[in-house]
This record gives sequence, C-alpha cells and structure tokens, in this order.
Amino acid sequence: MSLAESAASVNGAFDSIPIIDIGHASTNEERAALAQQIKDACMNVGFFYIRNHGIPEETIDKVLSAMKAFFSLPLERKMKVGPSPLHFVALSLIQSKIYHKQSARVRGYEPLLDSNVDPANRGDLYESFMIDGEELVPKEDDSTIVENLWPLEPAGFREAFLSYYHAALGVGQVLHRLFALALDLPETFFDDKLNRYQTMRGLHYPPQTGPEDDRIIGIGAHSDFECFTILWQEPGVQALQVLNSEKKWINAPPIPGTLVINISDLLSRWTNDIFRSTVHRVINRSGVHRYSIPLFFGTNTDVEVEPLPSCVSPERPAKYEPINAGEYVQQLVQEMRRQSFTASDDASRHDDGR
Repeated sequence: MSLAESAASVNGAFDSIPIIDIGHASTNEERAALAQQIKDACMNVGFFYIRNHGIPEETIDKVLSAMKAFFSLPLERKMKVGPSPLHFVALSLIQSKIYHKQSARVRGYEPLLDSNVDPANRGDLYESFMIDGEELVPKEDDSTIVENLWPLEPAGFREAFLSYYHAALGVGQVLHRLFALALDLPETFFDDKLNRYQTMRGLHYPPQTGPEDDRIIGIGAHSDFECFTILWQEPGVQALQVLNSEKKWINAPPIPGTLVINISDLLSRWTNDIFRSTVHRVINRSGVHRYSIPLFFGTNTDVEVEPLPSCVSPERPAKYEPINAGEYVQQLVQEMRRQSFTASDDASRHDDGR
C-alpha cells in the first residue's frame, strides 16, 4: 500500500506517544524496520520518543548545569555579552547586550513573557537562550560561520551548549535518513538539502502558579516551522502536551534516556500532510522549574519544496504549490514575531497579576 493510500485510514485520535529504539540501525533490514515504525508514528501522531540516541549523559548533565546557572542570574547579568571567538570579536564590541530582538539573526537571550505564540493568550512564561550552530573551535576560512553572541557568565556556558548541540546534530543526521526511508525515498535524499547548521534553544519554564484561565502559560498552542524538532526535556517534570484529532491534550511526559521528536510544518507540507505537524503546548504546573532543549532541523534556504511523488496520488492530489523553503519559514517567523511584539505590549499593560 502506498503512502497516499495509507493516509486515508489515519484519524489521529492517539492517546499516547510511541517509543522507538533507534539503537540498532546498522543493517538495511534494521533501518527498514525502524523506518516503518517512524512512518506509523509520523502519520498517526506526529510525535515519538527515541531511545538509545547516543548523546552521552555527561554531555546532557553539563548543558543542564550551565543552563541552570545562567537562568538563575539577575536579568542585567544575563544580558551581558561575554568574550567571543575570533570571528565574533567585532560583533561583540558593537553589541552590548544579547537581547534576541536586538540581534540581526534573532539570537541570544529571550526574557520571560517576551513572546506569545498563541494570539489567544497574553504571553509565554518561559525564558530562553538561542543560537545557530557553530564549531567549538572556529575555522578562520569558514565563510558559513554564524554570528552567535554568548553571555559573560557562567564560565563554560558556550562549551557546554555547543557540545550538546553537536551531539544532537548527529542524532538528526541519523533521523533524516530514516525519514527518507519512511517516505519511500532513497536514504540519502535529504543529505544535500538539510542545513549544515541548525537552530537550538535552551529553555527555562518557571512554575506556573496563576489561575487556570490566566491566559499566560509556559508556551501557547503552536506547531514548529522547520522539518523536525529534537527535544530533550528534564526528567520528572510533566509539562509538554500534544493535541490529538479529537482536540484532547495528551501528556508527553519526560522519559529518562529518551528524546522527543516531532514533525514540523515544512516537512508536513513536503509530504502533502501525510506526516503530521501536531499542535503542542507547555504548561508547567509541577511546582518546580522545568528545563528543556529543542533543536530545530530545517532545510537549506534555497531548497524548493513541493509535495513528494510518493505522497501524491489521483485520490490525494498535491495540496500545495512549490515554494522556496527559506521564504516559507521566514514568513512563519515574521508572523510569529509580529504576534510576539503585540503580546509583549499587551502583557506590559496588564502586569497587575490578573
């Protein structure tokens, strides 16, 4: 049965998130079996956990410690730019803060209630630190290097952040080949289409103590923009929820030793909506602080995206015209930023705790 034919029987009324062990993918048979599990998860849920992902616990422990140290600092100290690698010296001299909305590439620190992804809400109760990828040791002749800004403190923050980033990037490179197989494509189909560098955020969600109808939650209902997201979430703190086709919120609790993978808007469009980009949100009513790290895997900006042949049939014709991937994502980002600025203004007018 083809992908397009299989999609006709999907209803999306899931009540749990599947778990897939990717630790055995060395043979064609093993990869084909994994691709089938991933196909089922992407069509029916749009989310799945992966076990045996290969990121060392030490790498995770170090980035978590660095994040906790950074986010515990007073606001004015979180905003201070620290020493930069060779490529970024000039940039650090002209930019005195790492506030993300003052960065040309929207990178750096994002304070609490500074964004609002759901227009029905008044703001998102999280703070974050965002980067594009870079090498731990920059190369002078690397013309593709991005301009990240790094905080003055804590010591070792950049190294811990980038060590995790590169480990997670390796997971993504395994996954995109499995996605290709799941879509009945050559295993290397995405190799020349996905970015060398991706975007990553370290997130801190304080405990949410306001009333249920306060319209301020960890992060409002949304879907991600790129191809797929790799999420690490701190064990023991339930906050992530995923919306099924019956409009019920299904918990996606942290499971030790796993990462959460979700399909994003661009890959859903590429697959003619056969892979599901599922709406999700974060509400941290655990009573403790929550930390998580999403890495957003996207394409090169010059890739032309149109529904894949394996996802189109006479019964399921192409839903979308071809579109430039960079322009598509930029449109979504600009709309989100417009909503975020509006929400920030609204929240500042209603800061009386209501």
